[in-house]
Amino acid sequence: MFLLTQNPAAFISWKWQKISTNPSLLKHASNYSLSLRNCSSSSSSSSSSVPHRPKRYAVLGAGFAGLSVAWHLLQQGSKELHLCVDIYDEVGVGGGASGVAGGLLHPYSPKVKLLWRGAECWEESLNLINIAEGAFHKLGTKGKQDILQTGESPIVRRRGILRPAVNLKNMDTMIENAQNCLANCRIESIHEDAAQNLIPDLSVPLNLAFYMPEALNVNAQCYLQGLYLACENLVNGVSTLGFANRELNFHKKSVQSLVELEGAYDAVIVCLGARAAFLPELTKKLPLRMCRGVIAQLQLGDDISEEYPEHSPSILSDAWFAVQGARRIDLGSTWDWKSKNYSREVTAEEASEATEVLLPKASAVYPTIKNWTVTGAVAGLRAMPPLTTDGSLPLLGCVDECVVDGRHDCKYWLFTGLGARGLFFHGWLGKLMALAVLSSNEDLIPSELTSWKKHRMHQ
Repeated sequence: MFLLTQNPAAFISWKWQKISTNPSLLKHASNYSLSLRNCSSSSSSSSSSVPHRPKRYAVLGAGFAGLSVAWHLLQQGSKELHLCVDIYDEVGVGGGASGVAGGLLHPYSPKVKLLWRGAECWEESLNLINIAEGAFHKLGTKGKQDILQTGESPIVRRRGILRPAVNLKNMDTMIENAQNCLANCRIESIHEDAAQNLIPDLSVPLNLAFYMPEALNVNAQCYLQGLYLACENLVNGVSTLGFANRELNFHKKSVQSLVELEGAYDAVIVCLGARAAFLPELTKKLPLRMCRGVIAQLQLGDDISEEYPEHSPSILSDAWFAVQGARRIDLGSTWDWKSKNYSREVTAEEASEATEVLLPKASAVYPTIKNWTVTGAVAGLRAMPPLTTDGSLPLLGCVDECVVDGRHDCKYWLFTGLGARGLFFHGWLGKLMALAVLSSNEDLIPSELTSWKKHRMHQ
């Protein structure tokens, strides 16, 4: 059974007791930067005796984008480099929209078409998931076996995903797209009887469904905690990996303005999702639309014995079913384009409205959902990027020109606009962003992800 707890983060709350902020860090880093500038005026003959200062990077945000960038900075940096990564997030790891994401991971659009750079993004997402799982396994072998209550991963449920065809208009397109699937994430076109063998009581209105056996159902909160643990493990084990010094610090605080970090870092990478648009330097300069999504949490009552089958896949339709266990399902998601509320808390009224929207959609493909009880709801504010010919692509790039008067001692970078596909995009794009930051070379980022700046940065 995949279900661990209603609050997966509780399993490693002991870990966060070790994390503390260092109020003197920024002052120390600023003084260190000033002393180095003073040293630079000394003769070249003496400069060889001065040790190289650490490279310091600030990552704003501890969701999909931020932790992917942090991991790759630590992992991709030169082995001889003394490198420090500071993560800032006022809520904590996975405290924003990433932590409540539905977690249904696959590389296809609703029309079963391979997404932009689907092979690279799929491969890197799988890689990071394996890394996070390895961190949890290492934690378990150190006497914390209570985290792993069962024999399977707390991070991912490997049962595949099933998408019943519900639109006759697009069915021919979907059948054609399905033939161009990835070898390591196959799409099988199956009829009603085969679909109902996978999910009893499933409704297949057009006698056709698309089954992705290698697709994953990821517990987003556990995954992010695992990825942060992996960052810690990498830092603690650098000597065995042949790396020079690595440092990782977590600051549970907000950054209200980019100039707060002036002089402390070689680069600042903004990975705040929707909250990036609230930074004064970026306000009204990002082509993002905010969309709040509510996810309903459903439980099967104790008086009902017929559970969701253990080996059945999750479901994609007009509403998606992220199966968390035989008696728990997350159902999503609503789309409120007018909201600017990025709180995870959901009012009773908002939860009721979301239920009224989601349950009819869910019942159309899985009628027995009426036997389940809504026990709660969570929400996140998505940062939705503009639609391009390649789809809705995240926004990446160097944003030095956004900083006040352009006067700064470090480079400023942006990684946002993951929209509803953060889990899919974050691995590969986080790696590209880290490489670009380490080399100070924006050209390492595909032009499709930086072209937004030509139209918006100077408005």
